[in-house]
Amino acid sequence: MITTRARVVVSLLLLSLIGALATGRQLFYNLVYLWAALLLTSFLWARSALLGISLERKPRSFRAQVGSLFLEQFWLRNSSRIPKLWLEARDLSDLPGYKVTTVAVGLGFRKASDLEGHRRSTVTVSLGRGHDRTWTVRTLCTRRGRFRLGPLRILSGDPFGLFPVSLEVPQRQHLVVLPMIVPIPEFPMPSGRLPGGEALRQRTHQVTPNASSVRDYAPGDSLNRIHWPSTAKRNRLISKEFEFDPMADIWILLDASRRSQFAISPDEVGKDEAAPIVPGKPTLPPSTEEYGVSAAASVAFHFLQRDRAVGMVAYGRTRHVIQPDHGESQLYRILESLAVLNALGRNNLEDVIKVEGPRIPRGATVVVITASYGEDVLAAVRRLDYAGRRAVLVLMDAESFGGPVGSQAIASASQRVGVPVRVIRCGEPLDVALSEPSPFRRVPIAA
Repeated sequence: MITTRARVVVSLLLLSLIGALATGRQLFYNLVYLWAALLLTSFLWARSALLGISLERKPRSFRAQVGSLFLEQFWLRNSSRIPKLWLEARDLSDLPGYKVTTVAVGLGFRKASDLEGHRRSTVTVSLGRGHDRTWTVRTLCTRRGRFRLGPLRILSGDPFGLFPVSLEVPQRQHLVVLPMIVPIPEFPMPSGRLPGGEALRQRTHQVTPNASSVRDYAPGDSLNRIHWPSTAKRNRLISKEFEFDPMADIWILLDASRRSQFAISPDEVGKDEAAPIVPGKPTLPPSTEEYGVSAAASVAFHFLQRDRAVGMVAYGRTRHVIQPDHGESQLYRILESLAVLNALGRNNLEDVIKVEGPRIPRGATVVVITASYGEDVLAAVRRLDYAGRRAVLVLMDAESFGGPVGSQAIASASQRVGVPVRVIRCGEPLDVALSEPSPFRRVPIAA
């Protein structure tokens, strides 16, 4: 690529050549030689500027969480025999927050301003032959989702900036930023109905209230698994076998219909721009989609920490259904599904319950998270109750998110029919909203 500087030098060369031919003076011939030598030297320098250069990134992990720091390390190597005067590495990732520029001069690092609006740019000065540079980049994750890491672009050129050159490293990776989780002190758990004569014949290595049989002791069994009466009778260690509790299933039903989503701009809550997120103290954007996703993640974390089987249903742009299970791996399955969830579904809450409700076992507890304000919400919750499923309603107050009035009436009606209700308002801490039973408390929006 020819820059404006190169065009100026070419113009000076032509003018000097015209002057030399017109006047015959030695000065103009010397200028012709000077500009020609400058162009040739700069061109050859630029051609060799990226020979033997390689750039590699190594993230610490391909999974992060909102409010945490994402760490990755970069290696810039010069395997050629030609020293490099300067190199610029640009990261073309789409991860939000890539706006810090680091300049490396020799072996020292210092902060600098953004270069030409690129996401992240690192400039290395004086990279000798066989040498390399490494640096660590820390990015604060401010938004959930699946983001692209890469490609990388290396730029260099001649010392005069006449012929810039670039090399793209097509290394592409992906990072999943999990939604924010808020520990909940307590959450309503209505007593379920046990269908008569029905048992869940599914073995588990975890200790549950349901002991199904006994077997010989195996190395690694804990003491609380030993069945002491059988051990005394048979004169050898006997361990108990457990099954999952048939009443332990918790289903989280997140309403991801586009018609039930509301959001307010930062200006409407008295801010010129969104509040900055600091590590350990993340804040949620003022939208029902983000509050609902975080509430679903927090409820799942709450019950999985108590060794309950948790599943999830959400009809967003695509159908998300995760069967109930226990443990940390189940938590990550739910969080990864919530991380990429887009509340652009066409099916309203009542339609989703009609389709998925019969697939939920009788006696299970269904936590319904929605921002809908119509009477169909109460009808859908009552449908679950009539079918033998216990419902808990987590209602996001549409009015506080810039939507219409009506959420308080739905919350009051749900309480009258015996459905536990939690109401979330914009700007209110989730741990307080999900733990406090009163749906009528007034919380001012944070300024």
